[in-house]
Amino acid sequence: MSFNIQTILAIGCGGFLGALLRAYAIHVVNKHVPLEFPLGVLAVNVIGSFAMGIIFAVFAHYSLSGNLKVFLTTGFLGALTTYSTFAIETYFLFETSLFIAIANIVLNVTGTILAAALGYKLLQFLLVNH
Repeated sequence: MSFNIQTILAIGCGGFLGALLRAYAIHVVNKHVPLEFPLGVLAVNVIGSFAMGIIFAVFAHYSLSGNLKVFLTTGFLGALTTYSTFAIETYFLFETSLFIAIANIVLNVTGTILAAALGYKLLQFLLVNH
């Protein structure tokens, strides 16, 4: 795929929408589940990883434009999920609770990998069997 103005706009538009959804989702989750644990960030990371698995399963079965692919992956899901927020929140958790910090690391790392695999395998199964 070439890196041109359409690609830049696709990534930028996807990133804009993903960042807005991330901010809103984190706000809603943290507002309704007031914990010392950063559940909002975990939620967007796991859901975004699940969606990434689904999208890559779609890519394996359908030919989509390169701009749509980067809109969805690099743009939208790249902005929806947030490794840097996970990193700084974990750092601050180490200052308050070693257990919660380690739980945050384990849940984010294993949760996102499992969610991506589940999304990919689920859609692969649905596409092959229907």
